[in-house]
Amino acid sequence: MGDVLHALPAVTSLRAALPDSWIGWAIEPQWEPLLCANPAAVRGPQMPVVDRIHSIPAKRWAGNLFSLATLRQVRAVRRELRTQRYDLCIDLQGAVRSAWIGWMTATPRLVGEANPREPLARWFFDQRVHTAGVHVIEQANEVVAAALENFKTGPLPDFSAALPIDPEAERWFDSWLAERNVGRFVLMNPGAGWGAKRWPAERYAAVAQELHRAGYASIVNVGPGESQLAKTIRGDGNGAIFALSGSIGQLVACTRRASLFIGGDTGPLHLAAALRIPVVGIYGPTDPARNGPYGTNARVLRHVDSKRDHTRRSEPEAGLLTITPRDVLDAVQDILHLRSSPISETAEPR
Repeated sequence: MGDVLHALPAVTSLRAALPDSWIGWAIEPQWEPLLCANPAAVRGPQMPVVDRIHSIPAKRWAGNLFSLATLRQVRAVRRELRTQRYDLCIDLQGAVRSAWIGWMTATPRLVGEANPREPLARWFFDQRVHTAGVHVIEQANEVVAAALENFKTGPLPDFSAALPIDPEAERWFDSWLAERNVGRFVLMNPGAGWGAKRWPAERYAAVAQELHRAGYASIVNVGPGESQLAKTIRGDGNGAIFALSGSIGQLVACTRRASLFIGGDTGPLHLAAALRIPVVGIYGPTDPARNGPYGTNARVLRHVDSKRDHTRRSEPEAGLLTITPRDVLDAVQDILHLRSSPISETAEPR
């Protein structure tokens, strides 16, 4: 999810630079709603950036690489990609898997970073772009700008990510709020891709209780396998703390309406940033300079001794555990201007 959202501003800018071009995107099926709200949609509010989505279950293929079913699917996708006769392919993920998919398009030019995330990916590229940006969104913009040099479009315009509008999901979430009599709310995301990035749920609970005192409900986004996190935060059933487990379209609708987002380095945080929702980011083993909230009003909390480490450890990183609910509430107060609010001066986890 984060990779898609980090690439989307650059592709939105590409659309603005070449408004009449045909743009396709190869993407894992579960993330298609970040590009298109309705499978039957054509380019417009429900599919604002691309003209064609190529659904590619590459992770599933990796688990059954030599099965006949996988080989048939790979051949079908290769035919699909080559039938489009693309003039240019840009790899904004920098992985061997994504570079290989780009190679299958057989375009005259495959462009990617000179120093991609997975170094072997660079050997697939016809054009290798040296980037100077620190954040991955800046790097993606540089790659797209370099790829467009032959099209003589001039400087690449700077656009924020254009996300689809799903009318059905928007109506559903408005009804969801009305049924629960929710007014102002903060969206929390306690989950993360691995344990080292997860700030303890008990601390989210302490923050949620104090937000309730300040007049804000808390909505806890619940991803697959994260129901226990939501139960911990809700505790004894405080009526101002709600769990939401829905589709990506529903999460987008929820995020659009949030006063603030609180969470770690996860896809939902980057979704909030893409929608220009204020963010309090709680960081540990990942570097916010490279992967932090971008282009929005944000406060990032990270201990000075935290080191960049993408090892999939199960326990929270030591530096992450030094961040207290009081630290988060100070950042919340700063963003929401709640200096005169009833937020406690002694809020701590249970």
